[in-house]
Amino acid sequence: MTLDSGVAAGTWRDASAPVAVRVADLMARMSLREKVAQLYGIWLNIDETAGEVAPHQHDQAAEPVDWPELIRHGLGQVTRTYGTIPIAPADGAARVARLQREIVAAGRFGIPAVMHEEVLTGLAAWQATIYPGPLSWGASFDPALVEEMGARIGATMRRLGIQQGLAPVLDVARDLRWGRVEETIGEDPHLVGVIGSAYVRGLQSAGVIATLKHFVGYSASRAGRNLAPVSIGPRELTDVLLPPFEMALRAGARSVMNSYTDNDGVPVAADPTMLTGLLRDELQFTGTVVSDYFAVAFLQNLHGVAGSRADAAAQALLAGIDVELPGVNCFGPPLLEAVESGDVDEALVDRAVTRILTQKCELGLLDADWRPEPPVLDTGDFDVDDPASRDLARRLAERAVVLLRNEPVGDAPVLPLRPGARLAVVGPGAADAGMHLGCYSFPRHVLVHHPGVPAGVDLPSIVDSLRDGHDVIHALGCPVLGGDDAGIAAAVTAAASADVCVAVLGDLAGLFGTGTSGEGCDAVDLRLPGRQEELLEALLGTGTPVVLVLLAGRPYELSRQVDRLAAVVCAFFPGEEGGTAVAGVLTGRVNPSGRLPVSFPAAGTSQPSTYLAAPLARRSEVSTVDPTPVFPFGHGLSYASAEWGEVVLEAPGGWATDGAVELAVPLSNPTDRETSTVVQVYLHDPVAEVARPVVQLLAAPRVDLAPGERRTVVVGLHADLLSYPGRSGHRLVEPGEVELRVGASSAEFHATLKVRVVGPRRKVGADRRLTPDITLIP
Repeated sequence: MTLDSGVAAGTWRDASAPVAVRVADLMARMSLREKVAQLYGIWLNIDETAGEVAPHQHDQAAEPVDWPELIRHGLGQVTRTYGTIPIAPADGAARVARLQREIVAAGRFGIPAVMHEEVLTGLAAWQATIYPGPLSWGASFDPALVEEMGARIGATMRRLGIQQGLAPVLDVARDLRWGRVEETIGEDPHLVGVIGSAYVRGLQSAGVIATLKHFVGYSASRAGRNLAPVSIGPRELTDVLLPPFEMALRAGARSVMNSYTDNDGVPVAADPTMLTGLLRDELQFTGTVVSDYFAVAFLQNLHGVAGSRADAAAQALLAGIDVELPGVNCFGPPLLEAVESGDVDEALVDRAVTRILTQKCELGLLDADWRPEPPVLDTGDFDVDDPASRDLARRLAERAVVLLRNEPVGDAPVLPLRPGARLAVVGPGAADAGMHLGCYSFPRHVLVHHPGVPAGVDLPSIVDSLRDGHDVIHALGCPVLGGDDAGIAAAVTAAASADVCVAVLGDLAGLFGTGTSGEGCDAVDLRLPGRQEELLEALLGTGTPVVLVLLAGRPYELSRQVDRLAAVVCAFFPGEEGGTAVAGVLTGRVNPSGRLPVSFPAAGTSQPSTYLAAPLARRSEVSTVDPTPVFPFGHGLSYASAEWGEVVLEAPGGWATDGAVELAVPLSNPTDRETSTVVQVYLHDPVAEVARPVVQLLAAPRVDLAPGERRTVVVGLHADLLSYPGRSGHRLVEPGEVELRVGASSAEFHATLKVRVVGPRRKVGADRRLTPDITLIP
């Protein structure tokens, strides 16, 4: 778009000039008011939303804005044009074009806004593909497939004129009662980092921006309560919570969102040690830091560390936040007045605006030939749930379904289900495909506030997906919450007349108390919600073999029933094709190959521990509480499993503190169907300066094998992967004996290989090796 004003011309419009030169030229031309306008977003249509989709939205959302006045000096971002209310893709694209035309026409320089959306389970827009949730990404242990998903989400964003996606969530699950466990990839930093980095690479391959959430500490809140204080030590932060962010930054992530919480009393949004010293100086991040929604205002209203909105703006800007989202609360007039009065150094504004304009330049928004119309308006193809996307959603869901238990009933295991068997398919998730969707999916995030509006995508249920080839009886039993005795009795009657009972139980995702899982939906304990455990007990009492299918956003405590269940299948919010995927596993069309990204707790339903536990956190004789899980991290069964050969460690002369070793794991498939396994390599460090986890994952390559195929996976491990923060706080590699435990889960090992680490004690920094080298030999 060409503007008549002379200020629209200059080096900053020259796409052939270096980005830094272009940005400096534009900055020199801008007034303070025009600079400040780049520091915030605006959330339109928020007043039309019938419910809350962000914390404290009711008291933090700005009053309706004077749009022409707001954009007169420019605008940094526009919040959730597609994801606030149901709007058809064609209408949304036309609206994006109109808004961008108005923004460009209003300001002297014609700088477009960045449009951002939530993209945690696909683009959070009506009629767009709903992919499996992040715990399913983790359960897949398949970074290549997650990267493919990210690329498709990014391509959809770009088609619709969206430049920034607010994902992935890289918080490592620490307390399974936390409602946002469903948004995490798992409880292990290596798994979270590898899968999250793959998502970043995929999304940004489309020329859009990924946003890492939530830097850093959010998932370690006290008692698993959302937005609660965090009281972890620096070692846990460094060794458990930080590595996924380091890995994703290496993958090229261009934006970071702060954590809401305070760490040891200091809110992250006001912490320059965290957002500047650690993120920028140590980790060398050069992109933009955007605030979590209302996080800047929360410095005054929730944390009580700021006395005014201007004070909150000053603290956040100094800490390193560049963009206030979702609207203009603090970075607008309050900040402008503080700068003009001399209370805030204008250099801090310049620092943030330089980063913002650099990103807009890299996105092409400053180019003279940039067009406000999203590409979809040129093609006229408004299908945002096309067959290829649905196929990908199904493949990822199938890859992520975890078979936890499958015991013989008579002569054979009950799964896969026998063709023609009479099935009682009961429970709240049997016919309600809403239980396949996470809290950031459009139906559970937005449509719950718009009753009567259809989901916008096809959502096959499990009961319907099982009808082909089976005699199916369906009974609700009870909803996720509530229910009555009559409903449970009807389910018992159905189960008693069946060959097999498939009980589909679990969670209904929501926000801030509208669900049993999701943001603001924390759990008091880890028993199945509502009357579902009562229903399960009643079904077990019939004598009919019971297959439990768990559709959930967190693992639940099944210790009282697990030994009486014929089989247990888990799918963590498997998305729009979840019904097809789960039915595929139940019937045997799919050979299950998912692995647990979080462990399943035993008795003692409020235990927050994960598998990353030092010796004192394990079972002991001095405590009556046994934290040993029922199903450990990494666990998963198959109908046809790979066979393992002898694991060989190549470490002639030991493992140098600055060198590498190789593990070779031969695998074969003796069966007549395809199979897939995850080779999990764990470190056990028996003597260290500080208490270390008994085992910690170093590598987890997935290997697919055709019938009769043999392959060897070679895992190269650099000594940097042995490093940990010692007593001084510095990360180090030290000599001594360690063990590499190779197996099928964090508790089941095929081989334990001892090796001596030799050489001088060595300090490592942020440039250390973070991932293993994986080679597959035919």
